[in-house]
Amino acid sequence: MGRYVVRRVLQGILTLFLAVLLLHLLTTLAIQVNGNPARAFFGDHLPSAAQLAAVEKRYGLDDPCFDQTGNPCVKPFVHRLGDYFRGDFGTDLHDRSVTDIVSTAAPNTLRLFLVVTVTWFVVGMLLGSVAARYRGKVTDGGIRGLSILIDALPVFVIMLVWKYIVTVPVYTHLRDSLGSESFWAILFKPSFDRTHPWATVIMPGVLLGLAGSASFIRLVRAAQLENYGADHVRTARAKGLAERHVIIHHIVRNSAIPVVTAVGFVFTDALGGAVVTEGVMNIYGMGGTLWRAVQTNDVGVIMGVVTLLTVLTVTVMLLVDLLYAALDPRIRFD
Repeated sequence: MGRYVVRRVLQGILTLFLAVLLLHLLTTLAIQVNGNPARAFFGDHLPSAAQLAAVEKRYGLDDPCFDQTGNPCVKPFVHRLGDYFRGDFGTDLHDRSVTDIVSTAAPNTLRLFLVVTVTWFVVGMLLGSVAARYRGKVTDGGIRGLSILIDALPVFVIMLVWKYIVTVPVYTHLRDSLGSESFWAILFKPSFDRTHPWATVIMPGVLLGLAGSASFIRLVRAAQLENYGADHVRTARAKGLAERHVIIHHIVRNSAIPVVTAVGFVFTDALGGAVVTEGVMNIYGMGGTLWRAVQTNDVGVIMGVVTLLTVLTVTVMLLVDLLYAALDPRIRFD
């Protein structure tokens, strides 16, 4: 077990290194092709050569390699790795620390993720279990059709339809009839409200959770169907155990391994969806921060936030692997 943990940690570190390297290469190529993002610091004003050079030096964009298309810029990459190791993730174009930005934005993302996780887990387990229980019947076909329909709708389409077609008229009606501070009015508010951080992330979180539940529903159904015909389930029924006991203790529990595996994939999907969701709904979270950084070409924030999200993803994947042993004692780590 100890050797397995060490090996997985080393694999995680390698994955993190490769992710940071790939991100560095892509941002470097973007700078070389599109021009130095230091110009964004001045907005619509035309800077002098001295002013531009000062800003480039301040944000580590003064290396000549950024003017040479195809140059991997190894020196800036090594320098950035050293800063990350010391806990320095750089600053944005307004000289604000990325660490401070993340510490302010992360709580909003965690609120959103909590709602997302509860939604996709409850919906996925409930509908997947019902579909498996009534295999081949109308209920099963309806649930599978619903999961395919959910998969066919991109997250950004769902969020745009929700914001501009649903919430605007509903919020206007509730605000006029119940008042702007009413819980129901806040719940349907088109944009994030920092004075009501929980209420304004509930509906976006539910929608994002539903969008991520489609594949989870099918996975739960398939995993449980494999156990419905297993020997231990037939034995449990032959002993006269109640059907509810058989389903909960012998089918659901023994279907947990693929479900836990899905947690990691759903988590990464939620990260990608959170960027769109927070950007569209103006939620000041890590996804919304990354959304705005891409729009303003703020390389420091992009690199810092994506690196922190990669660390979080690798950590979750490691925890998922370690949960296997707790759920299935037959699994041994060599």
